[in-house]
Amino acid sequence: MHLQQITPHSAQAPHTPRHWLWALLIVFTVAWFAMLDARTLAPTDEGRYAEMAREMLVTGDWVTPRLNGIKYFYKPPLQTWMNAATFAAFGLGEWQARFWTGLCGYAGILLTFLAGARVYGQRTGLIAAAILAACFWWAGMGHINTLDMGLSGLMTLSLMALLIAQREGASERERMRYMLLCWAGMAGATMSKGLIGIVLPGAVLVLYTLITRDWALWGRLYLGRGLLLFFALCAPWFILVSLRNPEFPHYFFIHEHFERFLTKVHQRYGPWYYFIPLLIIGLLPWLALLPAALRAGFKRDPGRFQPRLMLLIWGVFIFFFFSYSSSKLPSYILPIFPALALLLALAAQEAKRSHLLAMAGLPLLLALIGMPFISRIPELNKIPAEAAIYAAFVPWTWAALICLGAGALLAMLWLLKDSPRMRERAVLVLAVAGFAWGQLMVQGSEAGGRHRAGMEIIPAMQAQLRPEMKLYAFGLYEQCIPFYLRRTMVQVEHKDELAFGLSQEPHLWIPHREAFFKIWREGPPAMMLARPDVARALKEQGLPLWTVAADTRRVALMNRPLPGKE
Repeated sequence: MHLQQITPHSAQAPHTPRHWLWALLIVFTVAWFAMLDARTLAPTDEGRYAEMAREMLVTGDWVTPRLNGIKYFYKPPLQTWMNAATFAAFGLGEWQARFWTGLCGYAGILLTFLAGARVYGQRTGLIAAAILAACFWWAGMGHINTLDMGLSGLMTLSLMALLIAQREGASERERMRYMLLCWAGMAGATMSKGLIGIVLPGAVLVLYTLITRDWALWGRLYLGRGLLLFFALCAPWFILVSLRNPEFPHYFFIHEHFERFLTKVHQRYGPWYYFIPLLIIGLLPWLALLPAALRAGFKRDPGRFQPRLMLLIWGVFIFFFFSYSSSKLPSYILPIFPALALLLALAAQEAKRSHLLAMAGLPLLLALIGMPFISRIPELNKIPAEAAIYAAFVPWTWAALICLGAGALLAMLWLLKDSPRMRERAVLVLAVAGFAWGQLMVQGSEAGGRHRAGMEIIPAMQAQLRPEMKLYAFGLYEQCIPFYLRRTMVQVEHKDELAFGLSQEPHLWIPHREAFFKIWREGPPAMMLARPDVARALKEQGLPLWTVAADTRRVALMNRPLPGKE
């Protein structure tokens, strides 16, 4: 059955009763925010950005970002500000550290609904929001304290506000209001992660203009007012931090942008196809519908503005931009998912039934194929002492695949009765199953996350540490332990990502072990973290060491006998 072409003027009311939609929204909202507190903060990003916000709150310095007490200029401070404000309001904790990230991910879903509803109708908005909420990468990263979801949420604000402002039938006042929201979103994105917050949307706009020859669009962007708003929101911090830290402009604008993109200085490079498997995983359970969604982007809409083409360029350009970059991390492609969700929503209503059956059939097939291999997950472990971590993942994987398979099967059954009502129902049930699958898989990583964060040794460390004692990190840097101990560490012989800050404040670390050995032997009681192999080597060299606690990744040591063990 072929559906009518979707137009911006169609009523497109959802087929699902309104009270069921409200109930679904309430349950989803509770689940989304409850999951922010379900896991330990895991390294690296979660511990890093939680600790930066804790230090900002403790020191009262909201201008110069610091990590482990050391200047840290890798990114602007918007997320650190938001996390510190959340800590000030609600105390320190896991959900507080993830609240800004979770809020941005949740807002991205609502913005996708709003833009879909205003441009194409409420049914498209509903389906697009459901698709985005279930995308594994969007929902998963929405529950991890990392900068890329904050960036993506604010870039989504820019994109969706632009679509609403430029749609056919928008009044002059409405266009101006939404375009200023678009500029504010770019300012927020810039304050989240740097110049890409405006460079990427700007490049998409240029490409769109070159393809469509719609030069009149630039007259509807409110460039004067928009740029004034952008600089009013961004410039104050950049000026103030540069005045207080003269080394900031060169490091931030040259090193962190041009050198990061063009060179392998950060050792985060990957092959040209790096993001392809991540896109495949991230789009589950909608992957089979992607070809139809990309084709939907080429269909022209009536009127002078082409929102489908804008969505397509947004997704494709940003994907290839980061694929070309010499610096790659898995979360970099997050901003493309809201655009793809809208294209997928259009495709879900326009595609042939066979395409929709493939959409539901693929996750069902993956669930069925994956189930026989679940029992073999513990065999992936290479360290006997960490066997329990892999074993703990097994029941969560069973629950996740059962949810995914059951939802996909029910969606297929409804799709056999091809009608707009059944299509909508199938998308909603597959979205519920996909969201549940993703959250269960993420929750299954908790045992591994706790171990990587060092939670097993933190209680013993807390029992021995005193406020006046120094805590050293010999040959390593721990991202989560400082946050959970509520204190910074002194780096010894290891700079890691703190290299630039330590080059500006060399008095904050101990670069040579000989100087540290003297302090360790002759100084007051102190504690040190080191890798187990390093600790054994230090003990063989005669350094006085008393073990406080240990796991497979690090050992906590003191330079004096523990109480009762003299």
